[in-house]
Amino acid sequence: MFTGIITDIGVVSDLVQEGDLRARIRTSYDTDKIDLGASIASDGVCLTVVALGPDWYEVQVSAETVAKTNLGAWKNGRRVNLERALKVGDELGGHIVSGHVDGLAEVVALKGEGGSTRLRLRAPDSLAGFIAPKGSVTLNGTSLTVNEVDGAEFGINLIPHTKQVTTWGDVALGDRINLEVDTMARYVARLRDWDRMDRSRKAS
Repeated sequence: MFTGIITDIGVVSDLVQEGDLRARIRTSYDTDKIDLGASIASDGVCLTVVALGPDWYEVQVSAETVAKTNLGAWKNGRRVNLERALKVGDELGGHIVSGHVDGLAEVVALKGEGGSTRLRLRAPDSLAGFIAPKGSVTLNGTSLTVNEVDGAEFGINLIPHTKQVTTWGDVALGDRINLEVDTMARYVARLRDWDRMDRSRKAS
């Protein structure tokens, strides 16, 4: 599990297609304190460490993950939001994040407001119902608060600090962003659907 609070910006330094995609990511993490098999969220995708070096780690990315996330667009030199897995006793500064991307949102508008940036994104129709004003979403691994919702489109605000400590300073119109909806919203929707089915069974 993760919190959506980015703790490092990694850089993709090597990509090899060997059945699955193998990626090397340079990091400022102390790799002596990373175990093989550890989970690191990379742009919001929970990936398993399969090799380690003095200032890098490697992961394997399955074809399914490439198809459902924006990792297929990774190139050498790309900056990546990183977060190590949550430990017992760690501060929960964002919200509970699984690292399992639900779909891709597209940046459809952006404008500066002082030092901040206002973004408008379009979610897949199948996920739009899980996004609520003042609720939480995870975008490229970052826990962010939803400002407003209009159908499948929603807005967020990026303050200067967020742009400095994540890759959000690089965002551009048309970017496809890894989206994970709030786990609580998913369970509420599941309970609602179950209640409807239960009422339908009782009425029949």
